[in-house]
Amino acid sequence: MGRRPAVKAKRAPVVIVGAGRLGGALALALQAKRWSVRVYSRDDAGNERTRSLGLKPATLADLKKARVCVLCVPDAAVPTVSQALSKELPRTAALVHTAGALPLSALTTQRGRAVGSFHPLCAVSSARDSLAGHTAAISTRSPALRALLQRMAEDVGFAVFDVPEEHRAAYHAGAVLSAGGLVALADAAVGALGAAGIEPEAALKALLPLMRSALRGVEARGLSGGLTGPIVRGDAGVVAAHLAALPDDLAPLYAQLSRRALRLASDRLRPEVRTALQDVLAKK
Repeated sequence: MGRRPAVKAKRAPVVIVGAGRLGGALALALQAKRWSVRVYSRDDAGNERTRSLGLKPATLADLKKARVCVLCVPDAAVPTVSQALSKELPRTAALVHTAGALPLSALTTQRGRAVGSFHPLCAVSSARDSLAGHTAAISTRSPALRALLQRMAEDVGFAVFDVPEEHRAAYHAGAVLSAGGLVALADAAVGALGAAGIEPEAALKALLPLMRSALRGVEARGLSGGLTGPIVRGDAGVVAAHLAALPDDLAPLYAQLSRRALRLASDRLRPEVRTALQDVLAKK
C-alpha cells in the first residue's frame, strides 16, 4: 500500500496583529487568496492604515472567531502582546510570531495553546510589496498548526522550510547576512570606488547592475559556478594589488571574503595557484 497523501489544511479565520509593512503585505496576500483576514491594531492610526490598504480592522468578535493570530510586531513587543492577546483569544486559536530570531518561548501565552513562528525571508519595504517567490521559515510543535501555516505559505507564494528551535540564531544570522549584510557589502563596494575618486551616487548606480548579474549567475549555476573575479581565475597578483589599494577599513573585509571565495573555488585551482592566493591573503 502506498502512503496516503497529506490532507491540505483548510483556509481558516486569521487575525494579523500590526498594520505595518509586513502585516499589511501578508494580509493583502492572504485576502487575495480568499482567506478570512482581519488586521488588529490598538489605535486609530493603525485602523486607518488598515482601511487605506483595502483591509478590514479586527473587532473583538473577530478575535473570538480567529483560528490563528499572527503577530507582525517588533521583536521586543512579542512577549507582552502575546500575553495580552492570549486573554482575549479563544483557547483554540494559535499564536504565531514572525520574528526570525525569537524562539517559540517568546510567546507568553496560556498553557495548552498552540504556538508557532512564520518568518518570511523577504525584505518588505512596503505593505503593497509582493511576497510571492520568497521562502517562509516555520517552527511549531503542533502538526495541525504546521499544516495551516504550510497552507498559508503556499497560498502566499512562499516556499517553506522548518527551523529547529536550537538552531534559530544561526538561521537568522544567515538571513541577516543575505539582506542587511548585502546592503553593508554594497556600502563597502561604494567605499572602494570612492577610493578611486568615484562619487557615491555614480558608484552605486554602476554597482547595482553588477550585483544583480552576480546573483543571476548564482541562481543559474550555484555558488561555486557563479563565482567570478581574480580568485577563481587564480590571479594572486591582482588580489595583492587590491589589498594594497584599499583603505584600511576595507582591506580586511576584502581578504575575509576572498578567503571564503577561495574555499568555493579550491577544486578548480591548481595547488600552486591556491597556495599563492593563500599566501597573499594571509598577510591581511
